[in-house]
Amino acid sequence: MFLLLGHQTSAESWGTGRAVARIPRVRGGGTHRSGQGAFGNMCRGGRMFAPTKPWRRWHRKINVNQKRYALVSAIAASGVPALVQSKGHMIQEVPEFPLVVSDKIQEYNKTKQAVIFLRRIKAWNDIQKVYKSQRFRAGKGKMRNRRRIQRRGPLIVYGQDQGIRKAFRNIPGVDLMNINKMNLLKLAPGGHVGRFVIWTKSAFDKLDALYGTWRKESQLKADYNLPFPKMANTDLSRLLKAEEIRKVLRAPRHKVVRSIKKLNPLTNTRAMLRLNPYAAVLKRAAILTAKKRQQDREVLLAEKRGIQLPKSTPAVKTKLLLERRRKQKLASKAVKVKKPPTAKKATPAPVAKPAKATKKPKKVAKSAEAKAAAPTTAAPAPTPTTPAAPAPAAPAPAKK
Repeated sequence: MFLLLGHQTSAESWGTGRAVARIPRVRGGGTHRSGQGAFGNMCRGGRMFAPTKPWRRWHRKINVNQKRYALVSAIAASGVPALVQSKGHMIQEVPEFPLVVSDKIQEYNKTKQAVIFLRRIKAWNDIQKVYKSQRFRAGKGKMRNRRRIQRRGPLIVYGQDQGIRKAFRNIPGVDLMNINKMNLLKLAPGGHVGRFVIWTKSAFDKLDALYGTWRKESQLKADYNLPFPKMANTDLSRLLKAEEIRKVLRAPRHKVVRSIKKLNPLTNTRAMLRLNPYAAVLKRAAILTAKKRQQDREVLLAEKRGIQLPKSTPAVKTKLLLERRRKQKLASKAVKVKKPPTAKKATPAPVAKPAKATKKPKKVAKSAEAKAAAPTTAAPAPTPTTPAAPAPAAPAPAKK
């Protein structure tokens, strides 16, 4: 029956060439219905888009024991302060944990009484966290009655409703739950255990009768005992540091392999500068060259058209600056005179220090002895000289 909705008519498309849409149209004539579009989700009387199939799985069957196991696990986790704080609940100033209060709050029926109560037990910080988190949802949910979102506040579990729901229902983030109708989605929203729970005395006392203990069966559920914990010691850090476990564990691998992101140097300037630091100079030179070419073009066009460019124009400023620099260079070359070469000054002869009188003869004697002891092989040997013959005596005068 569901598959026939919107299709209980005879309709066929007219095809192309008739200047009308190609949607199927009702056959026949003599009535307003003939010629109208049919079947499409945009047509009157047509079917919906992607109609809901009758074989969709609306429900999921879960074993009762599994649901109870999850529920008692969530209740146990709500009594661990570390888990509750890890979910963002502000319980730093709460006097005790798990927090059990008197049954008198079940008689509250005014929001003012509820606010005073939350302030007294130091749970108002968790409500302020909810106020600060209120914001608009991202996406199309804003159009589908899910406009605002906020964080979760405390959950109040009570034994009997004597007006407590009216007192707390207008405080943002606060949820209420009867002990006889425990809801797992409120105890562990999103499947995350560790919600801040405020118990009334009657509700807390009923937990043993509801779920039993490890030694005693439940009084309200048939053949059900509280499941034993899997870990005898819940101190996980102590277990991991135990010698029995560390002997079996593999040594940690400290080697870290990091992937290198490859960047295209043609599109990434930093990558190009790492490969070629001179690329920055080339890039700057290209920019300046293009700028100069543009300015020259502007000046040339102005000269052709006979237009006098104002001095504030960048092209004119650059031209005047270059002209001024050229004149300064020519002027500096004309004034520049070569300096005569400077003659080197003669270094003065060192002045001899006067020698002491007592030491002077010693130096002379030493020098004479050194000269006498010096070898004579260096000097040429003297040539032997023969003694000259004596000259003949003059003849004596004759006697008369």
